Amino acid sequence: MDIKQLLTTSEGKTLEFKRDTSALKQIMKTIVAFANTAGGVIVIGREDDGNIAGVENPLQVEEQLSSAIADSIAPMIMPDIEIVSVAGKALLCIRVAHWPGPFYLKSEGDERGVYIRLGSSTRQAGPEFIAEMKRQHENKTFDQLPCPSLSIEALDLPFIEKIFKEAGREVHEQQLISLGILTPFAGRNVVTYGGLILFGKPDIRQQILPDARVSCARFSGTDKAHFLDRLDFEGSILEAIEKVPTFILRNSRLFPKIEGMKREDIPAYPGFAVREILVNSVVHCDYSLTGMRVMVAIFSDRLEIQSPGLLPFGMTMDDLKTGLSRIRNRVVARTLKELGVMEEWGSGYKRVVDFCNANGYPAPEWQEIGPTIRVIVYPHPEAKELTPHVTPSATPSATPSVTPSVVRLLATCEKALSRKEIQSSMGIKNKKYFLENYLQPALTKALLEMTIPDKPNSPLQQYQLTQLGRQWLAEQKNRE
Repeated sequence: MDIKQLLTTSEGKTLEFKRDTSALKQIMKTIVAFANTAGGVIVIGREDDGNIAGVENPLQVEEQLSSAIADSIAPMIMPDIEIVSVAGKALLCIRVAHWPGPFYLKSEGDERGVYIRLGSSTRQAGPEFIAEMKRQHENKTFDQLPCPSLSIEALDLPFIEKIFKEAGREVHEQQLISLGILTPFAGRNVVTYGGLILFGKPDIRQQILPDARVSCARFSGTDKAHFLDRLDFEGSILEAIEKVPTFILRNSRLFPKIEGMKREDIPAYPGFAVREILVNSVVHCDYSLTGMRVMVAIFSDRLEIQSPGLLPFGMTMDDLKTGLSRIRNRVVARTLKELGVMEEWGSGYKRVVDFCNANGYPAPEWQEIGPTIRVIVYPHPEAKELTPHVTPSATPSATPSVTPSVVRLLATCEKALSRKEIQSSMGIKNKKYFLENYLQPALTKALLEMTIPDKPNSPLQQYQLTQLGRQWLAEQKNRE
């Protein structure tokens, strides 16, 4: 991009404007952030309002910048500094390439002096981002790292056998090592973080990686003020990939498309595209970040899938759209490809856009917001009002079948109650029996929900009917 195009572009992840070099340290921070994140250009001599102020004594300023960069930044970095002329005024362009870091300000040290680019702002990098830079420098990914205390017994082996059998694959310990699910460590094979994310026993995964899961919610309007339905998939991300589309279908509507004498029911959201985006979200999620997880949010006018983590260092949104792929989680990606869940790397964006274009859906929108990637999927133009399937007038066949045990449970939960209160009210003493035959089936079918979904084991946890649960009870009463 030439200088005239740059001057008409808004500041962003790879572009910043400065009037002059009076805030020299801030310029050094931005250079560090560009080098660490995805490269970028700093233009000196442009006002915030877009006017060209120019740079007096550009050769002297260029020398000042070169000296400051050499004295201030480690490891050594050599950006290209160019003097250009626009409207008879001199400007300085500092072009910074991305290099494996972390780069840092010497005056602040190699921990506090590391900066990254978040949107159009320069931010101090936290320890998780610094660790990712170091792993990238060593050609390692987070999910390849060993969990030294976990042997193969920490994996859900029956689930592994089931998944591989369904994919027509045999599985044995050597194959688990080949995929990176297990890795040699101190003379024995231990589970990797990737193995734990994919196949760890639920209680162990919850203890070590509690955010390696997918949460779904349906809201009543265009914001998050009021829930209609929610569901947390605390099992493997492989299970979430299969079950999330069902949640989306239940909480959106089909609309009729009539051609001649033929009627076809079309989903409001493009199923193939949504699944592709979901797969990419779990593959490229930064599981090292705590307190963040893959989120699926359905609003009255859109669907959003949000995944923790910046684009991999060195990548921009334009790179993603051209098909460039940098795998953040090699174990997860390779296993999903082996199982046939994931297609060729780097082709997801094009397949999603092509499918939407071919089937009359608006193209989804990719956004990098802070330390997350959000994809916004818009409904088909003919899907006017996205009434959830759970309303009685929509599709009654979507109402789930319910066992007698769950019927008793739902009838008990007319208000929010704790597990102990529900058990006591129902006269059930055995906790394990209650969980397996009553509570878990109701949660799985989204008839019951936690009042504190982010903290499943909270002593304040209670359970209440979802909209679907209330609808089911209402239908039963009407039949009676």
